[in-house]
Amino acid sequence: MNGSTVALIGLGGNLGDAAATLRQALQDLDALPGTRLLRASRLYRSRAWGRTDQADFINAVAMIETALGARELLDAMLGIEHAAGRERHADERWGPRTLDLDLLLYGAAEIDEPGLRVPHPHLHERSFALVPLVEIAPDAMIPGLGSARAALAQLEPSDIEAIG
Repeated sequence: MNGSTVALIGLGGNLGDAAATLRQALQDLDALPGTRLLRASRLYRSRAWGRTDQADFINAVAMIETALGARELLDAMLGIEHAAGRERHADERWGPRTLDLDLLLYGAAEIDEPGLRVPHPHLHERSFALVPLVEIAPDAMIPGLGSARAALAQLEPSDIEAIG
């Protein structure tokens, strides 16, 4: 696709059949205008991060090629979340959810706008995102920080289990 960008998207959920929800979200990402799914990681189970008094999460990372701009892509991702039953609340931070889609990387872009920060500001701290990211993009670079593989080497990913 001419004028396209490769983006990496984190997927997660811990309500309902999270694995099925993530698989549907991968199909939904692939169906976005001017977008195609290039790769998807295996599904991983990890303990909740931030708020630990909730069910384990199922996580994955998708690599897409898209003609959508970063803001358009984010808006489309929020639409996919909403279609999956996700309701965002201001006090929800790190709470349980049916689906969470995070724009982790958008090419080599560094974006800091209201509601849109790329690379994801906590990517380098989250093994549940880095493990599946490195699985499908072992040479990925986090703009301003270095390689995703090096960031993962600084973390303890032992609580992350591949499930499919």
